[in-house]
Amino acid sequence: MSVRSAVVINPSKVLDLGERRRELCGALADAGWPEPLWLETTPEDPGCGMAREAAAAGVEVVLVCGGDGTVMAVAGELAGTDVAIALVPSGTGNLLATNLGVPHDVAEAVAVAITGRRRRIDVGEVEGAGVFTVMAGMGFDAAMVGDTPDSAKARFGWAAYVATGLRNLTRRRASVRIRLDGGRWLRRRVSSVLVANVGRLQGGLPLLPDAEPDDGYLDVAVLTPSHVGDWVRLAGGVLLRRGAATHGLETFRARSVEVHAARDEPRELDGDVVAPARRLAARVRPGALVVCVP
Repeated sequence: MSVRSAVVINPSKVLDLGERRRELCGALADAGWPEPLWLETTPEDPGCGMAREAAAAGVEVVLVCGGDGTVMAVAGELAGTDVAIALVPSGTGNLLATNLGVPHDVAEAVAVAITGRRRRIDVGEVEGAGVFTVMAGMGFDAAMVGDTPDSAKARFGWAAYVATGLRNLTRRRASVRIRLDGGRWLRRRVSSVLVANVGRLQGGLPLLPDAEPDDGYLDVAVLTPSHVGDWVRLAGGVLLRRGAATHGLETFRARSVEVHAARDEPRELDGDVVAPARRLAARVRPGALVVCVP
């Protein structure tokens, strides 16, 4: 079957752009698909305008060749449409691809676009900041992301976050109020609050192993370690999948989440830093995004 497609590619995530174009277009041609619409992101536009152009051109599948930030930009435009996203992992984390079982090998990822099934997944939407496909965070995780240089991520991949993560382990906890689905406020002193659509972090760490991207809910992880020893116990509990018994971790599930902090806190969506604020308000958009999966 001939399918009209587009490629939205982040040139900064590809070593040889010409070779990647030959590889992608060649694989699509071998499957009998016509030449794709080729759209490159820019420092000014991480993929939003390219996704709109692809949708306006009437394509059925958009192959996203970049990291989670590029995926997030494209997903923000295509959520709520029938245009499918096919992931061609090329960034540091590639967490959506990892959680959906999409191979990181380029040829195998393109094969999923061609022969895989279409799966409708949820997206999260943060008030005033946009959508996310993986997770939004406030506190430690956002500070870690913001402190990690792009050069280190390009050289070391997800391992680049280790050094900055260690430096932020002693970061002062924040006093927050958390409300789930408009219920009563929960008061906590936290290192971080994560609002997640999927459960695995960098390196495959199963922080929220029961999270599913198409269950109509967001999973919330409230991290409360106060010193390095607490972080060690937390990491051990996550690795052993102790769930609710994990020291320094509380988990919840909700369709909407509000977090209010006593001071401005760093925030991130899918590994991209957004403006610090005292508030993080997120809601789920069930089944809003079509993704090609194995």
